[in-house]
Amino acid sequence: MADRIDVTEALKDLPLWGAHGGDRPAIVRNLAFADFNAAFGFMTRVALLADKVDHHPEWSNVYNRVEVLLTTHDAGGVTDRDIRMARFIDEAAGAMGAK
Repeated sequence: MADRIDVTEALKDLPLWGAHGGDRPAIVRNLAFADFNAAFGFMTRVALLADKVDHHPEWSNVYNRVEVLLTTHDAGGVTDRDIRMARFIDEAAGAMGAK
């Protein structure tokens, strides 16, 4: 099992992410794309990595908007796996024109 990381510390290096105010520690990012196809393409790109590393985000999509929540369930909070996924998401979102 991965070791938990303090969310406040994690967010210092992830300026586009915020703390999730839910029942367990998590980080969240809201993204907007040009249209549904761009949003879905982004989700597909992230899904390919998520499946490869067996670490899947919680997310929702409405038209051009995607909300991503990251937490490591078996650790009960944010771990290095979430930080690595968040960095990949930031890179993918930037490359695909997210706002």
